[in-house]
Amino acid sequence: MMSPELVDILACPACKGPVEQDKQARALLCRSCQLAFPVRNHGGKMLPVMLVEEASPIADATDAADAADAGNQASNEG
Repeated sequence: MMSPELVDILACPACKGPVEQDKQARALLCRSCQLAFPVRNHGGKMLPVMLVEEASPIADATDAADAADAGNQASNEG
């Protein structure tokens, strides 16, 4: 997904705290703010969208990833 070196130098735009990568949710998470910043494919490279306006609550991002995984498993079984 993204290099660990890039994640290490990024900071939450809201609180300036550290972020961590959640590969399943395809997001960078700020545990202090409880925000998930999406990571999107831009020309073949995965880049984070570090805008507060684009962020969602962590629970929403992880729930969406869980739903996508469930859908993928169901299609693989059928």
